[in-house]
Amino acid sequence: MKAAIRRKYCSQDLIKVEEIEKPTPADNEVLIKICYTTVNRTDCANLTAKPFIMRFVLGLFKPRKIILGTDFAGIVASIGKNVNSLSIGDRVFGFMDEGSESQAQYTTTTEENLFPIPDQIDLKQAAASLEGANYAYTFIHKVKIQSGQNILINGATGGIGSALLQFVRQHDVKITATCSGKNINLVQSLGADKIYDYNKEDFTDDQDKYDFIFDAVGKSTFGKCKKLLKEKGVYISSELGPYSQNIFFLLLTSITRKKVIFPMPYSRQKTIPYISTLLNKGKFKPVIDREYPLEEISKAYEYVLAGQKTGNVLLKIE
Repeated sequence: MKAAIRRKYCSQDLIKVEEIEKPTPADNEVLIKICYTTVNRTDCANLTAKPFIMRFVLGLFKPRKIILGTDFAGIVASIGKNVNSLSIGDRVFGFMDEGSESQAQYTTTTEENLFPIPDQIDLKQAAASLEGANYAYTFIHKVKIQSGQNILINGATGGIGSALLQFVRQHDVKITATCSGKNINLVQSLGADKIYDYNKEDFTDDQDKYDFIFDAVGKSTFGKCKKLLKEKGVYISSELGPYSQNIFFLLLTSITRKKVIFPMPYSRQKTIPYISTLLNKGKFKPVIDREYPLEEISKAYEYVLAGQKTGNVLLKIE
């Protein structure tokens, strides 16, 4: 089978698509034929081991898993003798931030890492519904959103931000969002009430006050946003911040009225069923930027690492 390989932490230029042996599922595993996967921010961190803390998860000196990929949508190709909940031909999707080895034609995993794809959702949409939405779930479940609140989302068009905007829109709140000018119509369609074009305006000059500021791209700081928070407002970022400051602010603001919360991810057993429910109800539609064949994976990583993608970038494996 073909697989995207890197044997050391590296740039996208050193990724190789190689022919390797197709994996055989163990008794408690499932073999998945991958149809689509994405190249996402987690994949980029797994490729480069940046930030350095990723090495404690992936392998200190070199990656333990040489095949890239964290999310996938595909079809069950075979099952181990102890697998009871799945059948050959089932459509499934899944995500593991430590690596699913899914940027390949096949991968193996256990039952608990697989979830059924809603009937009306195609494989392309399913693959684009995972990584960013998984982290977006964390943002809204670390706080208690109530009717009438005022919420700002910085970076509303990335994989996290575009999902987060749709998740927040499930509540009766006022949403302010930031994006580039080319994406204003998209952000309006996803449910934003007020929009800042970050190429022309600085949202931190806003006179409004917010109950929550969700920084979905990690390109601002608590210091810059603090003045925008209401008396008991909360700032959450998808990144550690300069010098990992958000970890320290998490501790320092635990006794103050304005707080920093760090969005440690929930388990996939919580996030993916929530995502599936919204997909099923038509209340969440993943944003897809562009699609690459597996053979052009280096170009896909180069584009994502440039930091300008809108929503999700897909790899077509078939």
